[in-house]
Amino acid sequence: MDVADILQVEQVTLRKAKKPILQQISWQVEQGEHWAIVGLNGSGKTSLLKIITGYEWPTEGHVAVLGNRYGQVPIQEVRKRIGWVSMSLDDRFHTKGQDTVLEIVLSGLHGTVGVYEPLGEADVAKAEAAIETFGLTHLTDERFLTLSQGERKRAFLARAWVAKPELFILDEPTTGLDLIAREQLLQTLESVATTKGAPTFLYVTHYPEEIQPFITHVLMLKDGRVVAQGRKDEVLTKETITAAFGCPLDVIVESGRYWVKPM
Repeated sequence: MDVADILQVEQVTLRKAKKPILQQISWQVEQGEHWAIVGLNGSGKTSLLKIITGYEWPTEGHVAVLGNRYGQVPIQEVRKRIGWVSMSLDDRFHTKGQDTVLEIVLSGLHGTVGVYEPLGEADVAKAEAAIETFGLTHLTDERFLTLSQGERKRAFLARAWVAKPELFILDEPTTGLDLIAREQLLQTLESVATTKGAPTFLYVTHYPEEIQPFITHVLMLKDGRVVAQGRKDEVLTKETITAAFGCPLDVIVESGRYWVKPM
């Protein structure tokens, strides 16, 4: 295992109640790559993310993240270098619905839900910069419960971005968005991912058409196994997508996006 890579997953298997959730997953992410993880519900995408972030432990196999092999380092120290946006954030912040966008983003500096640590002007400046990056400056003082779904997603992205992570993980970030809000969010991600010094992105989705041009590689899962992995243009073919989704599908490439339709 080369711990110098951004991510190294080696022969990882996860079982729950003797049921296999992930089976013999081996996967490597190197500096300069951005990956999409694609598959149907139940394919193992979120379980794999939980292992990468240290919230699940594999039944078998080994994981190294940002040069740190799990089991040999404090997981919490690795998490400080990871920005993670998941669907669970909406529920967690609902209990603190009076938090403003600024407070939500400031909480990302310490990985908490809510602000409990003393914060200075430099911290506020970092949060305001992240808020601007994701187009929410005009909503800085708005409270969580008044935000639209799209605005909440952007607030969570800014929260994950504020601590300048080296690995940026997005677990189905467009869930619940309408077509316009989805495309606007995807355009924002394309913009921030292509800025100088951007972190490595892992983007999880059911939908190949969400894979933006900045994504370089794809990991495709089905029933907890790897169907295909590698460069985007080599993986997003009608053969592999048909195998992963279990029905005949064709792929149309247009403006760097991959659109899927039934055959």
